[in-house]
Amino acid sequence: MDNPIRRFFANTGLFGASGDSALGIDIGSSSIKVVEIKRKKGKAVLETYGAIALGPYADLDAGRATNLSTEKIAQALSEVLKQSGVTTTSAALSIPVQSSLIFTVELPFAVKESDMPSVIPTEARKYIPVPITEVSLDYFVLPQKEPSFEELNNPDLSTKQPVKTRVLVVATQNAAVSKYRSIVSQCALSASFFEIEIFSSIRANFEHELSLVLLMDFGALRTKLSLVEFGMVKSYHTVDRGGADITDSIAKSLTIPFSKAEKMKKEFGLFENMAEKTLADIIKTHLDYIFAETNNVLLEHERRYNQTISKVILSGGGSLLKGLKEVAVSNFQVEVEVGRPFSKVGAPAFLERVLESMGPEFAVAVGLALRKL
Repeated sequence: MDNPIRRFFANTGLFGASGDSALGIDIGSSSIKVVEIKRKKGKAVLETYGAIALGPYADLDAGRATNLSTEKIAQALSEVLKQSGVTTTSAALSIPVQSSLIFTVELPFAVKESDMPSVIPTEARKYIPVPITEVSLDYFVLPQKEPSFEELNNPDLSTKQPVKTRVLVVATQNAAVSKYRSIVSQCALSASFFEIEIFSSIRANFEHELSLVLLMDFGALRTKLSLVEFGMVKSYHTVDRGGADITDSIAKSLTIPFSKAEKMKKEFGLFENMAEKTLADIIKTHLDYIFAETNNVLLEHERRYNQTISKVILSGGGSLLKGLKEVAVSNFQVEVEVGRPFSKVGAPAFLERVLESMGPEFAVAVGLALRKL
């Protein structure tokens, strides 16, 4: 595969031997995305990128979700690294959310930072359905809730409120980390760190949002919902429906091959015309379900914390569906934007439109590379 950005940089000699490079690898259920960036004069600059469908490695159509062996994944990763011309051998990898558990622990007392390593594992056991020895724990103390106007003006009221500590806990399966270590080893790479995919996506999609924002990441198998405030995940949920489910329904309803259904979905999306009205109806059935589940999550958060979202950011390959943004605006009645992760790295002007059009697919890989750099 002739990568235009690699060819451009090679011809111009923009990158010399100096500077640090960072490689982000996002291994999804239907594809692998890689992004290599380099530090140039204090700025992150895009060196190359690439993607490869995993369906064919399981004798399936491109776009299908897969469950491949480590050997098959390593084979596909080696191919996309070769096609995109990646030169860096030290990589950052994402861990899929299905290999982890993200939850919030609310402690009914103030906890010293020095006591956290002993308190958190004890509390986490109540939420984790496997032995604690089978997972690795990480945690972040969430910011305290700001006192309300009434509390500020009534000291007696505020003193009656018990001091609580809310902690976001991330439990990652050790087996998943071992699997990805095996994959990078087979590709002659070294892994500098692993990160749950939603944290990479937040880093790539967020700018300076301080109020509560909903990040909707549309994947092949599921839609991931993250409520984020001050750059921190306040809560996380998944909806078990994604882009591959939509394509599968189109294929079955219209009695056409999966590959043709995928092409039609990308070409027409929700933009109705007389010939493709049925297509839009099929897609809308799935989106109605996803948005209904999302609204339930938002209503529960509002009920519990008296807080509503100020903005929605769409990410993932499914967010490129034509007409999705308009449906989201109608549903949420707040500002909605499609993520632009490549805007955080420098790139030739002639690639700007291309990178913007496919940016949401590469959000996780960009976020990983940015952290590593």
